[in-house]
Amino acid sequence: MHITVNGEPHEIQQGLTVLGLIQKLGLTEGPVAVELNREVLPRAEHSTTSLRESDVVEIVHFVGGG
Repeated sequence: MHITVNGEPHEIQQGLTVLGLIQKLGLTEGPVAVELNREVLPRAEHSTTSLRESDVVEIVHFVGGG
């Protein structure tokens, strides 16, 4: 299955959830904000929302620093 993540094409397995994508991308340290097809996806829905062919995902990963 093909999706777009932060403007880049990605091939993923069918049935992958948004949380699974976040884990696959290694973005598990710190909070993330996700937009799926131009709509903000609440964090509570990350584990239950499956990605579909041609979805467009934008992920913002917040990291601390000084």
